[in-house]
Order: sequence, then C-alpha cells, then structure tokens
Amino acid sequence: MNMLLNIYNKPLEAISSKLEPWLLPTLARFTFVAVLFMYFWASATLKLGDGLFDLSFGAYGQIFPVDFEAAGYDVGQLSSFHKVVAYAGTYAEFVLPVLLAIGLFTRLAALGMIGFTFVQSYVDIYGHMADETAIGTWFDRIADSQIMDQRLFWITLLMLLFIKGAGPLSADKLIGLK
Repeated sequence: MNMLLNIYNKPLEAISSKLEPWLLPTLARFTFVAVLFMYFWASATLKLGDGLFDLSFGAYGQIFPVDFEAAGYDVGQLSSFHKVVAYAGTYAEFVLPVLLAIGLFTRLAALGMIGFTFVQSYVDIYGHMADETAIGTWFDRIADSQIMDQRLFWITLLMLLFIKGAGPLSADKLIGLK
C-alpha cells in the first residue's frame, strides 16, 4: 500500500513544490484583474461627480440608500460620517484594485477588498433590499446567486492573496515585501 501511495504522492509533491509558490498567487491576481478589476473601477467611476474630489448624487444613494432617502435625497442633510464613508468607499474602489493589479501591498489590499465585499453585500441585502434570488443560499443546486455564491468566490480569491501574497511578478517582490 505504501508503494502505491508513494507512486501517487511523490510526483504530485514535486510538481506542487515547484508550482505552488508562484502559480497560485499569480493566477489569483490575474483572475482578479480579468474578472473583477473593471467591475470595481466602473462602480467607483459612477460615484464620481464633476471631478476627482466630487461625489455624484448617486454615490450616496448607492452607499447609504436608506439614509439618503430619509434625508429627502439632500446631500446637505447627511452627516459628516456619511460623507467620509462615501469618499472612503469610492476611493477604496479605485485604489485597492489597482494595488492588487500591480501587486503592491497585496496582503493589505486583499484584506481591504474582503472587508469592502462584506460591506457591499450588507448594503445590497439590507439597504437595497436584494431579493432572495440575488441573495441566494449555499448548499443548494443553484450556483449563480449574485451575493452568496459569487462573493464567496471573490472572498476565497482574495483570501488566497492575503495568505500567499502577490507572487513573484509583483511590485511587492521588487521592493522586498513578502
């Protein structure tokens, strides 16, 4: 039995030890850029107003839908907290994906994107009142819900980057970060 296990394990261990250090983080960053980068970039762009330091009317509606409605859709009625969070969220949607794409401060950026994804999901469910189809459930036969299913994949991808780092083709590697 040990001989059979060795026949199976030895080649796979050799392949894994050569590929794992660079393939997983590089593939995770590529996947993020190919699938999610433009999603977040477009979302952030929609929140900008007339300039880089001006938020659109819709930014507050996207981030604080219930509070913005309660304020009569008047930005002046929102608190400083709302404004700070709206600006921070908007710029996070620009900065964090760029950091992940170039592989700079990758672990911190991935952790930020994980937190961002949780907040985004909360706002979608409780602020925008997402329906059951959009929310979905796990452990069912339907694998395409926008929140529970898709965002679990996002978080898994981001956790890999948080744990493994950016890989060898990254700014982190160039400046000596792990």
